[in-house]
Amino acid sequence: MANPPPLVLFDDGLGLLSPLTDLRAAFDVRTGALTLRERLERSGQRIAAWMAPESIAPLIRERTNIPAASDLRTETPHLFLNGRCPLVPAEVFALAPDHAIVEERSGHIIAAHASPRHAAAVARSETNGLTIAKHADPALVSRPWDIRAFRDLCIAHDLALLLAAGGTALPSRDFILRIAPTAKAHPSAIFDTERGHILIDEHATIRPGAIIVGPAYIGPHTTVLERSLIKPNTAIGPWCKVAGEIGGTIFQGYANKAHEGHLGDSWVGEWANLGAGTTNSNLLNTYGDVIARPLARKGADNPSTPRHLDTLTPGSNERTGQQFLGATIGDHVKTAICTRIMTGAIIGTGTMFAATGPLSGTIPPFSWITDSGTKSFAIDKFIEVARAAMARRGINPSAAYLGRLTMLCSGRA
Repeated sequence: MANPPPLVLFDDGLGLLSPLTDLRAAFDVRTGALTLRERLERSGQRIAAWMAPESIAPLIRERTNIPAASDLRTETPHLFLNGRCPLVPAEVFALAPDHAIVEERSGHIIAAHASPRHAAAVARSETNGLTIAKHADPALVSRPWDIRAFRDLCIAHDLALLLAAGGTALPSRDFILRIAPTAKAHPSAIFDTERGHILIDEHATIRPGAIIVGPAYIGPHTTVLERSLIKPNTAIGPWCKVAGEIGGTIFQGYANKAHEGHLGDSWVGEWANLGAGTTNSNLLNTYGDVIARPLARKGADNPSTPRHLDTLTPGSNERTGQQFLGATIGDHVKTAICTRIMTGAIIGTGTMFAATGPLSGTIPPFSWITDSGTKSFAIDKFIEVARAAMARRGINPSAAYLGRLTMLCSGRA
């Protein structure tokens, strides 16, 4: 069998994914227990290079040793894989040279087997000179709520992958609990594997009285506090502290929900801090299809527009296709005590919400919201708060990270 072509992950910047991709590439968004990049690496796939909009490229360079595709000096055909594809269709790895697979609903390239000289065109979903096959099922994340659509399959895939990699022989029918050797679980904690695997990763802590119902993943160094209820299809990334009732939710990592309150069918970015009693709705009273408004970028119809030059504002209402849909909570979002978050809310990066009324709809990034009204978060004050929050986890934000935050904040009208 011939050697597989070198693999290049690309973030095409298409779709309306803010706040998911404000501070990371699409392939570094946690869509299950893992991100796409982690999923491929854990599966034994070597990633030869990456491509992404220049506005986030510095962040990728400092987070990985993988070279940028612009550094490739070869005409050897590569397999280009869209970073918005959480679970890679099997036919991708069988693509012949000069062939591509396109998602039928969007017309965007899922993967292409092409020469590096065609890399830029592939990243713009230009298919000139390529033989096209259409993929009928949705395969790409195009809106924040698409994470909810892929979530269950991703979590099931990732748990099986991680458990097998840990040397656990997976039974054909029953589900299992695995607690990493360095993790701590109090004897009074309850683990229910009737419906799915549970993995408690390295250095995680499960406090007394906590209940975890599989399928569920608790990431490295994360603490599940006393009497917490972690419901099925929840994946909590590294260095989080969680409590209360959490179900069907993905935490990117480094976030706190350390008090009572319900959080369901949601996605939570890094450095978010949800105040005591913060509770969200994930189901309409009508039991209908949730309608939400993605954050749209000025110039969104022009993929070449740099992300940091775009002003993010709520776009048009769209049907999500989801009956159960909670909140998309961006990085560095903070909510005051007893905040009520309405169904399908999208909260932009860096938002501070401290109003007595409910949080509803779509909130532009870096909004400071109180009963007196809404104003923009001053960047100097925001960075001061961000530094303090990150220092609690022993992290000093890099110049590239602070530069990206400044670009995002100054780009808001």
